[in-house]
Amino acid sequence: MAGFSGREDDLVEVGIVPRPAVMVMFNLGDVPLVVDYGSGEQHRERVVAGLAPRGARGRGPAGSFECLEVRLSPVAAHAVLGASSELGGAVITLDALWGRDAVRIEERLRAAGTWADRFAIVEAALARRHEAGREADPEVAYCWGQMVAGRGRVRIERLATEVGWSRKRLWSRFRSQIGLSPKRAAQLIRFDDAVHRLAAGHTAAAVAVMSGYADQSHLHRDVVSFAGATPTAVAVEPFLAVDDVAWAAPGRT
Repeated sequence: MAGFSGREDDLVEVGIVPRPAVMVMFNLGDVPLVVDYGSGEQHRERVVAGLAPRGARGRGPAGSFECLEVRLSPVAAHAVLGASSELGGAVITLDALWGRDAVRIEERLRAAGTWADRFAIVEAALARRHEAGREADPEVAYCWGQMVAGRGRVRIERLATEVGWSRKRLWSRFRSQIGLSPKRAAQLIRFDDAVHRLAAGHTAAAVAVMSGYADQSHLHRDVVSFAGATPTAVAVEPFLAVDDVAWAAPGRT
């Protein structure tokens, strides 16, 4: 989880770069924050972005803003959000998954006096939902963990053999619970590794080698496929993230 607050003198617009995590965002400020989805849809207030929401961008007018962002492993999100196919490339409202409970939690967050109190409210809500939710199959959770550990460079056939499933069964169960096919999920994890290296200042040629791409053209195609932008553009995209390797637009921290 991370909390963001500040003031912007101009229109704010940031790209939602696909990540191997499901994003939940609560808008806690007075400035309306809108997420534009590639399909032309717009969502406000309580937003859930799946693993690979191509073309999604967040924007808001000048003024003070506050939001709380949560990143969930898709394995945890399956139980916490009560979602399946929605965890793929979709952007939806949290209300569609949690109903009135989503509104009640945001009201409590707005009334809380500190970020620590807000984090505690969200943590308790997530724990309650996880306990009551239906967990992903242990085989699916294992395969996802192996993909993350291998930074996306794994053979799906090997994973199927290790969990004792046929390739077809793994493909079906994984997609229904994670939201992407095993192959696409592995590609997303490798893409995430690559764009963090790009943001750290490595050249595209070096990143292609370090992240296991066949060549620089292969890296370019993958980045464009997920982010709709070139490796150079993604590396400087203003980006709200909770990990330790988040990056900001030039001149901003």
